[in-house]
Amino acid sequence: MTSWPNQTEHLFILKNFVFASGEPLAELKQHVVTFGTPTRNAAGEITNAVLLLHNTTGSGATWLSPEIADHLFAPGQPLDAGKFFLVAGDMIGFGRSSKPSNGLRARFPHYRYADMVTAQHQVLTKHLGVRHLRLVLGLSMGGMLTWMFGEMYPDFMDALMPIASQPGPMSGRNWIQRRINIEAIRSDPEWNNGDYERNPTRWVLTAPIGALMTQSVVRIQEMAPTRAAADELYRRFVERAAKGDANDRLYQLEASMDYDPSGALDRIKARLFALNFADDALNPPELGVLEPAIARIPGARCKTLPAGALTQGHYTTMRAELWQGHLGAFLAGLPPA
Repeated sequence: MTSWPNQTEHLFILKNFVFASGEPLAELKQHVVTFGTPTRNAAGEITNAVLLLHNTTGSGATWLSPEIADHLFAPGQPLDAGKFFLVAGDMIGFGRSSKPSNGLRARFPHYRYADMVTAQHQVLTKHLGVRHLRLVLGLSMGGMLTWMFGEMYPDFMDALMPIASQPGPMSGRNWIQRRINIEAIRSDPEWNNGDYERNPTRWVLTAPIGALMTQSVVRIQEMAPTRAAADELYRRFVERAAKGDANDRLYQLEASMDYDPSGALDRIKARLFALNFADDALNPPELGVLEPAIARIPGARCKTLPAGALTQGHYTTMRAELWQGHLGAFLAGLPPA
């Protein structure tokens, strides 16, 4: 994995953090990786900061994978690390940030997406000294957080680019596949209300439903053209799920339950460009959610990338070479910082 200019890991502590539920946490840990080159104005303020928001199956490190980083941050690429100051954090419940498996288990505060946005804003303003962002860029869950960031802090950024997300309520097959995993964890007899000594094993048998709902059906058929191949693919999905902590996964999924930015889209002031994928079963264009929402935001635009030989449904988020050009064109069309 490439090391980028000035790449630095941080572990910030947000003292006495109060979640939207009213539950407090004396110390909320927020793990962040920063890299790139800050540019400052005459007042010493950073003017080229970009916030990168990861997906539900990732962490801040997702942005450093070659499939993404090499196509976004290398010299000459849209977010050239020689020209931008990039911030990639682990959201609450993910990576090295505070999460149930750190010790509180099911007594960890019941966080929601709004808490993630609030925590990221505090990290930026109180710990990194960033008063304004050039761009918020998010993938999947990060895309949903991008819509929310634009509503909760409308004057905090110049531009927003949510990828593989819908600006509507958590519902339909997106919520159903999450609910299947939630119920599988809660009904696993080994879960024991979250107080298990050994990670529960039965819930992982249904966990592959998430992969089936996010991968292109064409790519799945290519990976599993026979029953034997399909059985092997299923086993790999189960093995991957078993590596995660059940409480962490439960909280990650439940965090999305009240997501619905549709009622506050008129609060968004930043330039917005939303990118979705035609073969994404979680955010299918047939639902007609994206275009009417975009029409409510002055100057906003959207595009649905057609399915092709290289697209991977929802996982096209991880193939930055397929969408880096759209990011570059969006940034090129922005007014000066």
